[in-house]
Amino acid sequence: MFNLFKKPSERERLEKVYKKLLEESFRLSTSNRKASDLKRAEAEEVLKRIEALPR
Repeated sequence: MFNLFKKPSERERLEKVYKKLLEESFRLSTSNRKASDLKRAEAEEVLKRIEALPR
């Protein structure tokens, strides 16, 4: 209840973006391999940004 007005942290926001990119990459993997690889590369860049954040 107290988290109702809390904004997501940078880590939470990036994790959500990362998960979305991975799902998109998986969906594209059956139809367009090149686009799938590009989405996967974007996801890896987001993962590097997540790992660079302090805990």
